[in-house]
Amino acid sequence: MDIKFSPNNAVIKLCMSGMSLEDSGRMEDAISMFHKAWHEAKDDYERFIAAYYVARHQKESADKLKWMETSLKYALKINDENVKSAYSALYLNIAECYEELCDSDNAKRNYELSNSYKGAPTDEGPFYHGTKADLKVGDLLTPGGNSNYKAELKMNHIYFTANANGAGLAAALAKGEGKERVYIIEPTGEFEDDPNVTDKKFPGNLTRSYRSKDPLRIIGEGKEWAKLTSAERRKWDENLAENKGEIIN
Repeated sequence: MDIKFSPNNAVIKLCMSGMSLEDSGRMEDAISMFHKAWHEAKDDYERFIAAYYVARHQKESADKLKWMETSLKYALKINDENVKSAYSALYLNIAECYEELCDSDNAKRNYELSNSYKGAPTDEGPFYHGTKADLKVGDLLTPGGNSNYKAELKMNHIYFTANANGAGLAAALAKGEGKERVYIIEPTGEFEDDPNVTDKKFPGNLTRSYRSKDPLRIIGEGKEWAKLTSAERRKWDENLAENKGEIIN
């Protein structure tokens, strides 16, 4: 199964709307939005995500445990790199529920399972990098460029993704007037999950976003990815202008 995280997915849109309501302090409306996402979920991937957000708002530990285990059940049915990164966070939440319920044996077992899924990413790609720069096969992309999100910030890492649409979004948001390009790349050294997205809004690293201090070698150019509409571009520009969060560099 090859699943690609998409912000245009109807259930993910509902969950993102719920998160916006959370940020505004409208918790009851957020809860309603997450339940709507659960009822509209049509496959294991959507059920895994929706159940996670329903779980987060349960007042009783037993109810939170039930929903977290539901989320995990659907996540485990999906044999895909997009979802495996979430296992550690799900087991951790389940362990904490058992701890709150004074079930130390199950808490210990789930803490151990959570730890077993931590570590360096095992994603084998293919990997992509989005930019407006005109580059060629064999060129190396290196850290030290300015952030697309904070112009004054020099980046200590070079970023890439296994999601061509995510790279296309990065290309659309990149500074400059050049053509939007998505290059197929290979890391030349070790890489890690991008901490700016991992376990932030969504559990794990569903966007398969990574970063490295070593160069990325261009091995080709991608031709197909979802282009932003004018309305989507305006929305992203507005979100970036409003974003006051810190970048983990």
